[in-house]
Amino acid sequence: MKSYFFIALQYLAPQHLISRLIGRLAASRNNWLKSYFIQTFADHYQVNMAEAEEENLNAYASFNAFFVRALKSDARPLANTAENVICPADGAVSQRGKIDRDAIFQAKGKSFSCTALLGGDSALAAEFEDGEFCTIYLSPKDYHRVHMPLGGKLREMTHVPGALFSVNPTTTDNVDALFARNERVVTIFDTAIGPMAVVLVGAMIVASIETVWAGEIAPRGNKTTKFSYTASEPIELPSGAEMGRFKLGSTAVVLFPKGAVDWGSDVVAGSAVKMGQSLGVYSKPISAT
Repeated sequence: MKSYFFIALQYLAPQHLISRLIGRLAASRNNWLKSYFIQTFADHYQVNMAEAEEENLNAYASFNAFFVRALKSDARPLANTAENVICPADGAVSQRGKIDRDAIFQAKGKSFSCTALLGGDSALAAEFEDGEFCTIYLSPKDYHRVHMPLGGKLREMTHVPGALFSVNPTTTDNVDALFARNERVVTIFDTAIGPMAVVLVGAMIVASIETVWAGEIAPRGNKTTKFSYTASEPIELPSGAEMGRFKLGSTAVVLFPKGAVDWGSDVVAGSAVKMGQSLGVYSKPISAT
């Protein structure tokens, strides 16, 4: 019954208005306000500041600055990048496995369309038909920078407007096609084992989604916006490099083409993960990007 009311409230609530208001509070540089939010949050979630590059809570200019804090260089060692697909973020594996033609498993018998997730681009979705996916849920306590699972060259980025449902396990279990309904930023990279999609999915009270090459992408307008990147201005990022960040928690969905990746047997739905650990290994021959 509690879950029913939680879900019903999200359908009724002005999702974007609430998220933008909280975003303004999170960006506030008022010393008392930002210090109160940061200290309360750190205490409630028992945030480990010993691994942060800046350990002093009072040194952060705003709650947002604290939330997307950088970690010390040795806090997240990378698995051997010669053969491993790197976990892009701290969090928990919501689901991972094979894409069934165009269908990606969400939870409890629910699936969503790869085509819809990628903004309705059927030609792009065809590149991932019967491929592999992994969905990582970032809870509020987690490190909120997203890194490259595999080195690659950016081909395109698309902002897809949408709803802002919460993406916690309760909502994932109960809202149909959740990740293909929420606002999101779709990034497509060409890699040594084929195309790779890293989809940054927005959520309730997520103030913004950013990428390292374009800054803040969401919130944005109500129309789908595509950005193409040409050979004359290549953006290439190595495995493990930061590629984006969430200001407040959300979800990252990673897609690979058919036969490209073998997921590790020790990383399953519900597994807690850290950025940098191995999610699986290449199962496709390496070629030039």
